[in-house]
Amino acid sequence: MPLRVAVQMDRLETINIAGDSTFALMLSAQARGHKLYHYLAEDLTWQDGRLYAGAHEVSVKAVPGDHFRIGEFAILDLGRDVDVVLMRQDPPFDLGYITATHLLERIQYETLVVNDPAAVRNAPEKVWVLDFAQYMPPTMVTRSLGAARKFLADHGEIVIKPLHGNAGKAVFKVGRDGANLSALIELFNATYREPHVLQAFLPEVAEGDKRIVLVDGEFAGAINRRPAQGDIRSNLAAGGTAEAAELTDTEREICEALQPELNRRGLLFVGIDVIGGKWLTEINVTSPTGIVAIDKFNGTDTAGLIWDAIEQCLAA
Repeated sequence: MPLRVAVQMDRLETINIAGDSTFALMLSAQARGHKLYHYLAEDLTWQDGRLYAGAHEVSVKAVPGDHFRIGEFAILDLGRDVDVVLMRQDPPFDLGYITATHLLERIQYETLVVNDPAAVRNAPEKVWVLDFAQYMPPTMVTRSLGAARKFLADHGEIVIKPLHGNAGKAVFKVGRDGANLSALIELFNATYREPHVLQAFLPEVAEGDKRIVLVDGEFAGAINRRPAQGDIRSNLAAGGTAEAAELTDTEREICEALQPELNRRGLLFVGIDVIGGKWLTEINVTSPTGIVAIDKFNGTDTAGLIWDAIEQCLAA
């Protein structure tokens, strides 16, 4: 049965369709006969117990520079006028993002929201992963320069990054001499109100950072993202390159450990990041990416798997 799908995401003209996972989901939905609407998170309005979005009907095609057509404008009652909301706007995970999750949570008894907005709000990438510390590299979350100095002394080389950062932005390596540590902590403390993430530097990152995608708790595919020359960041958005990848035994163990909690929380589409075949660094639930590259290397249809899972949820 055709579904009415509202996609809460960034502006369509800004996306790179060659690697955008949300666009791949939209193409897949359209191929199944589903009707697509597009709106921005800022277009949400709550009034008198109902949640509305000012949205446009949209069609998409895999033609760079001519990849979408905007149709009629409509004020959608997201609880009554659509079957599925895809919450797919990119971070930063700020108060605007958090507010959108609170608003979308109010329609969950009527409309399926993917991923579950309350679960997204309560499971930011670099915080929820702390529940699985047994698989993580040595990690500290702090604003304290003294604590950071002790951590550096214990581990020799470390990485510092924003707690709610994304796409490899503002990720810095600090060497054994700690020459830039004071300046970085000062800068981070001035820029962010929350604490910051410090992790022991993993030399294995030179061989890549594996993105593993889980759909409805099950392994769906993986790619290895290798950093550009002279960089420690392997994010594709930061210049990393993708290559085919298989799972190690430890990575399979990590996936199995996560599955029950993903299913309990309604986190249907998740991407986890693993370094060196064993070190879990992030659990991405806000707007996971990577499915286009995974399908390119593996000949799979991850977007189709996600829609299969969504349709099964609606049929249950």
